[in-house]
Amino acid sequence: MTDNKSCENCQVESCSAKEKKPEENDMEFKERQDLAKRLCQIKYKIIVLSGKGGVGKSTVAANLAMALAREGYQVGLMDIDIHGPSIPKLLGLEGATIEGDEHDLQPVQAAENLKVMSMGFILRQADDAVIWRGPLKMAVIKQFLKDVAWGELDFLIIDSPPGTGDEPLSAAQLIEPLDGAIIVTTPQELSIIDVQRSVGFCRKLKIPILGVIENMSGFVCPHCGKRTDIFKTGGGERMAKEMGAPFLGKIPLEPRIVEAGDSGKPFLAHFAETETAKAFKKALEPVLEVFGLNKKGITKGEIK
Repeated sequence: MTDNKSCENCQVESCSAKEKKPEENDMEFKERQDLAKRLCQIKYKIIVLSGKGGVGKSTVAANLAMALAREGYQVGLMDIDIHGPSIPKLLGLEGATIEGDEHDLQPVQAAENLKVMSMGFILRQADDAVIWRGPLKMAVIKQFLKDVAWGELDFLIIDSPPGTGDEPLSAAQLIEPLDGAIIVTTPQELSIIDVQRSVGFCRKLKIPILGVIENMSGFVCPHCGKRTDIFKTGGGERMAKEMGAPFLGKIPLEPRIVEAGDSGKPFLAHFAETETAKAFKKALEPVLEVFGLNKKGITKGEIK
């Protein structure tokens, strides 16, 4: 009969009965310290989620980050979509390389006030496949947080892959607490059902839901201004109401978003006067209100 009190010959590395060596405990303590030092320089950490792929979540995350940066906030955009990083393409940063030393990695400067880190900067080729299990994903997300010299930021926007798997869970465990989540959906019923899972994920992990954005909601003709609902409309708003989540607005379909993404031009920086760009900016207003900020970055009641 096996003696459960003895663990000397146990070959299971993760066995909780094994005592860690003092140097392992010291290393973990230092990692926690380093992580805390980085995070304490960031005022607000927001994760962007979607229940399924193809809803334009990365486009929304990139443009919300750009909108904040153009309002004068210091912003970091962290792309934790390990298997399909698209932020470098959307912001025209393909081919950018990470510089640093043994202590710090430098994020890529995408625009004034906007720094970016992505797995896309690490891959040798854009079409390289990343075949990793959960622990490796956790390790690289920790490195993005602990080793990247973000500096002092007003906002860190985290672009997470679709679903509620390893990456968003790792981010939630490493950043305690996350200040909120923005959930992206499209008007179709299938997308809305999947987004409900994202809402449930946030509530189980006690992440405040800052709001739901309904992307690809109608098409506004750039020539005549007429609106056409190619998909259903209003589904995201109804879902948000039913689940008691704030609704941040509808982002219309915009052909120039595709054009901008394919050419690596940040949409909001190049087409700031379009209805879609204005919708992105408007979606930020309730988020800033939650943190007691107005659009110019002034805390309510503060006089400059």
